[in-house]
Amino acid sequence: GINRGIFGVQTPKKIAIEELIMELERLNPCPNPMENLPKLDGNWQLLYSTISILGSKRTKLGLRDFISLGDFTQTIDIAKMKAVNTIEFTVPAFSMFRGSLTITASYRITSPTHVDITYESSTIVPNQLMNLFEKNYDLLLGIFNPAGWLEITYLDESWRVGRDDKENIFLLEKLPSS
Repeated sequence: GINRGIFGVQTPKKIAIEELIMELERLNPCPNPMENLPKLDGNWQLLYSTISILGSKRTKLGLRDFISLGDFTQTIDIAKMKAVNTIEFTVPAFSMFRGSLTITASYRITSPTHVDITYESSTIVPNQLMNLFEKNYDLLLGIFNPAGWLEITYLDESWRVGRDDKENIFLLEKLPSS
């Protein structure tokens, strides 16, 4: 597995993945996603991203051996113009201790394909997980903070591709409604 790209991907595989994403973007059935908001509404799971946590960042956050990343999900609420990103963590050394970082952001539509994103709040639960990240919380938020802008370059009923102002790419799959 490529662990969603977070810990880096070898160059040939990264090129192949990003070529497939560009092919998806060329076939985009919804060129103006902000004019079709119901397709955006709901729960999404991150499959691949070019956000990376490498070297000393990975060590400082304990992500080498101590803490493992779980699912990355995003809930978009078009009525409230909010997005909630949740990153799940496990600490295998402590009987699979689990927790999550949740980041809430608002967005404002700026064009048929773009939104401006404003960070609102973040929480880590349970408190014991916050204790593990406390010294490096700003580093953690710096990696996952969605503030800036996002262009949605592909959208259908099942898939979404976005590119942000930090030159990151995101490939997400829509989760079934609950």
